Amino acid sequence: MTSSFSTAWLRGDAAALSFLPDDYRHRDARARAVDAAASRTVSPALLDVLRAQNARLAPSPAREHHLALLAQPGTVVVVTGQQMGLFLGPLYTLYKAASAIVTARALQDETGRPCVPLFWLQTEDHDLPEIDHCVIPRPSGGPCRLALELKDAATSRAPIAHCHLGPSVLPALATLRAELGDEPHAEEILALLERAYRPEATLAGAFTDVLSSLFAEEGLVFIDPRDARLAPLAAPVHRFALQEAAALSTALAGRVEALTAAGYAVQVHVRPGAPLSFYSPEALDGPRYRLDPAGPGTWSLVGHPENATLTGDALHAALEHEPHRFTTSALLRPLLQDTWFPTAAYVGGPGELAYFAQLPPLYAHAKQPMPLAIPRSRFRVLDDRTRRWLHTLALQPDEVQVPREALLTKLATRDAPEPLASPESLEARLFGAFSAELEQLAGQVTSADANLQDAVQRTRATVRVAVSRLTGRYRRALARRDTTASERVDRLRAFLFPHDAPQERVLGLPYFAARIGTRAFTRQVLEACVPFSGDSKDLTP
Repeated sequence: MTSSFSTAWLRGDAAALSFLPDDYRHRDARARAVDAAASRTVSPALLDVLRAQNARLAPSPAREHHLALLAQPGTVVVVTGQQMGLFLGPLYTLYKAASAIVTARALQDETGRPCVPLFWLQTEDHDLPEIDHCVIPRPSGGPCRLALELKDAATSRAPIAHCHLGPSVLPALATLRAELGDEPHAEEILALLERAYRPEATLAGAFTDVLSSLFAEEGLVFIDPRDARLAPLAAPVHRFALQEAAALSTALAGRVEALTAAGYAVQVHVRPGAPLSFYSPEALDGPRYRLDPAGPGTWSLVGHPENATLTGDALHAALEHEPHRFTTSALLRPLLQDTWFPTAAYVGGPGELAYFAQLPPLYAHAKQPMPLAIPRSRFRVLDDRTRRWLHTLALQPDEVQVPREALLTKLATRDAPEPLASPESLEARLFGAFSAELEQLAGQVTSADANLQDAVQRTRATVRVAVSRLTGRYRRALARRDTTASERVDRLRAFLFPHDAPQERVLGLPYFAARIGTRAFTRQVLEACVPFSGDSKDLTP
C-alpha cells in the first residue's frame, strides 16, 4: 500500500522530511538558500535570449525592471513552470504563477536581495493529449470540455514547442463564446483569448501571450527552453547526463527503492543505465525518444518504430554540432533550470514535490545545491452561484466531496422523520430484531441438536444477506427520491469536484474570469496567496 509523498511532506511527517527537508518553513534556511543562489549569475548569452523572448510579450515595465535586475550580480530567482494547456489549462497554472510572484516578493522583503519570479515554459514535453483541452463548468449539466483536433496528437512525440493550433481552435473559441457570452465580464477574457489563440499560432505562444498579459503588472518573466539560441547553453547539462548515465541511474534507482520501502508512491520511473535526456533523431521538430543502453558504446531509441540505435560517438557528435536535438526529462529539467539561473526556490504542485524527493542524488552528483522546494497555494473557488446552491442544500463545501449516492442519501435522511431512517440504522433494526429471536431460539436448543444449531446459523447468514440487499435498495430509492436535490448535487459536484478531482486540477480560467473579471480574479488569487504556506483555502469572490 503506497501513500502520497506530498501529503505526508506537507503534513510534516518525519519519514517524508528525511527525503526532502521542509526548509521553506524556516526563515534562516530561506536566507541561506537565497545567499547560496546569489553567488551565481546569469550568463550574458542567456540574458540576450531572455530579453528577446520577453520583448514579444504584453508590454510590462515591471518585467523590464526584472530583466534588468537579472543582469546584476546578487539577484536570485523563484522558478515555477507548467505544461501549456489550451486556454491556460487547469486553474492551478494561474495559482502556480501567482505563488511564484508572491514568494519572490517575500524572499526579497526578508533578505533585501533582488528576487525575480520566472515562469519556465515546458515546451520540451510531448504529452499533447494532456494539454490539448480546457474544461469549463456549466450552470446546469456537466462540465464542458473544449479540445483541439490535432492530427496524430495521441502518438506524436514532438516537443510541444512545435505544435500549431490549427483550424480546430476556432470552433473551440466559438463554443467558449456560446457558453460564456452572457456572463458579466465575458468580453474581457474572450477578447484576450481570441487575440492569442489563432490557427497559425503555436500552443506555447498563445499560452504565453495570455499568461504574460494576466501578470504584466507583476512583471512575471518567461523563458522558453526550446529555443535554438539556447541549445548550446544546455549542451553541458546533456553531456553530463550522457557521460554519467550509469552512475546517475544507479543513484536514482536507489532513491526509488528507499522511497518505495518507506511506503511512498514514486512519481518518475528510472530506467536502468538510461540517461535523463531525450533525443530527436530526425527533424529538429520531430519525435523525441528516450535512450537506453543497448550494448557497449551503443544506445537504442525507446519506442522508435524501426528500433533505431546510435553509437556513443554519433550521439556525442550530435551534441557537439546539433545540441537542439536534445531535450530534458522531468528529472533533468530542474538541473538545467538551476544551471542557467541563480534559483533560490522552485514553486511546485504535489506531483513536482514528489519528484523533488527523487532529485537529491542527481544534485549531489552534479555538485550543485538544490533550491528550496516550496508548495504552491491551493484554492477552491466558491462564486456567488455556488454559494447559493450550498446554502439551499445546507451543505459545507467539504461535504460535497463524497460519493454522489452517499451525499444524496445523507440529504434524504438528514431531516426525515423516523420512518425515513438512514439505511444503516434500518439494517441494524431489522436484522437486530430477527437476530434476537434467533438467539432466543438457539438458547432453547441443546448442544446435542447439531442439525438445528446449523440451521439456525445458516438462517442467520441468509437473513443478513437479504436484509443487506433490502437496505441497499432502500438506499438507492432514497437517493432517487428528490429529483431537484439530485440536480443541485450534480451541479455542485461538477463545480467543486469535477470528475471526482479537486476543482483546480480540472476546471479552467475562462469561466471564472467571465464571471468575476480577468484582472479582478487574478488580483484576488495574488492577494490570497500566503508565502511559505502551501495551505488550501476557499476563495469567495
